[in-house]
Amino acid sequence: MTVAFLAAVAFALCLNRRRTLGERVEILARGMGETDIMVMCLVFILAGAFAEVAREAGAIDAAVRLAQSCIPARFTVAGLFLVGALISLAVGTSCGTIAAVAPIALAFAPALSLSPALTVGAVVSGAMFGDNLSMISDTTIAATRTQGVEMRDKFVANARIAIPAAVAAFALYAAIGANAAADCRIAPPVWRDAFLVAPYALVLTLALAGVNVVATLFLGAALAAATGMACGAMGFGGVCAAVGKGALAMGETLYVALLAGGFFALVRSAGGIDALTAAFSRFVRGSRTCQAGAFAFTALVNLVTANNTVAIVIAGPVVREMGRKSGADPVRLAGIIDISGCVVQGLLPYGAQLLIASACAAGTGQGFSSADLLASLYYAPVLALFAMVSVFFGGRPPTRR
Repeated sequence: MTVAFLAAVAFALCLNRRRTLGERVEILARGMGETDIMVMCLVFILAGAFAEVAREAGAIDAAVRLAQSCIPARFTVAGLFLVGALISLAVGTSCGTIAAVAPIALAFAPALSLSPALTVGAVVSGAMFGDNLSMISDTTIAATRTQGVEMRDKFVANARIAIPAAVAAFALYAAIGANAAADCRIAPPVWRDAFLVAPYALVLTLALAGVNVVATLFLGAALAAATGMACGAMGFGGVCAAVGKGALAMGETLYVALLAGGFFALVRSAGGIDALTAAFSRFVRGSRTCQAGAFAFTALVNLVTANNTVAIVIAGPVVREMGRKSGADPVRLAGIIDISGCVVQGLLPYGAQLLIASACAAGTGQGFSSADLLASLYYAPVLALFAMVSVFFGGRPPTRR
C-alpha cells in the first residue's frame, strides 16, 4: 500500500504544470502536515500502543474467557459472533480479533458437528461489527477526522444502524446453530479477568463521555500497564517494549495517512477534488442521495484498495465536500463511510480479514478458502440493507446547521 501511494504521489507531482516542481513539493509537504493528518497519526500511535499493552497484559484472553464462559452450546455460533463483536469493540481491530478468536471457533466446530466455515464466519462478522463501532478503530478515527466530527456523535449515529443489524445477524446465527448439543467451553474465567478488561471499559466509557481521544488513549494505556504489572504479566521494561511494538505496528497506516494527505493536497491544487465532487454532484440532489453516493464511492475505493481504512482516508475529503454542498449532516456521513468500508471489507475474499481467517483454518487442518466464508458472513449484507433503509426511509434526514 505504501508503494502504491508513493507511485500515486509521484504521478501527482507531474500534474499542474502551472506551478514549479518546488512549489508542488511544498504543497505535498503542507498536505502531509495538515492538522487533521497529524492528529490522526498521533491517535493511530496511541491506539497501537494501547492495544499492544493490553494484549501483553492478557486482556484479550481475559475478555474471551469472560464472554465465552456463560454461552451454552446451542448458542455457540451466535455466541462466537457476540465474542468477536465484544473483543473487536474493545481492541479496535478486526484482524487482531479474528487472529485471536478464530482458533477457538475452529476448536468448537468438530465438537458440535458444525462447519468450520460457519463458526469462523460468525467470528469474522462479529469482528467487523466491533471494528466499525470501536472508539480506537483506525476506521473510526479516519471517518471522524475526515468529516470533522466528534467520535461520540459518530458512535451514536452509527450504532442506530449497526446494533439493529447485529441483532438480526445474531438471530440468524442462533437459528442456524440451535441444533448443537455438545457442551464445549474454553477455560473458565478467573478472578483477575474482570480486572484485566478494565482498560477496555475505561476507554469506552471515557470516549462515550466525550473525553478527548488522545487523553482517553493515554489513560487507557496507563491503566493497561498498571493492571499488567499488578497481575505479574509484565514488568516496566515489558510495558515499554509493548508501547514501542504497538506504535511501530501502526507504521504502514501512518505512512499511508501522511502520503494520502500530501497526495490529496496535490490533487486538490490541480483541481482534481473539485472535478470529482462535480462528477458526483450530478447525482446528488440532497442529503439522502449524498449519503448514498458517499456509501457507493467509499465501497468502490475499498474494492480497489482492499483496505477499509485507506478507502476512508481517500474517499473522506471528497465526501466531506459533497456533504458541504448538499447540506448533509457530517456525523451521518462519517457513519455511512465507515459502514461502507465495513460492509465491503467484511465480504472481500482478497481482504486481510478473510485471508487471516482462512490461514487460521489451514493451520488446524480444517482448511477452506476465503471465498468459502462468504456463505457464512451474515452481518455485512444485513448491515448494508439496514444502512440503505436508514438513508432512504429513516425519516427526515438531518442537515448541517
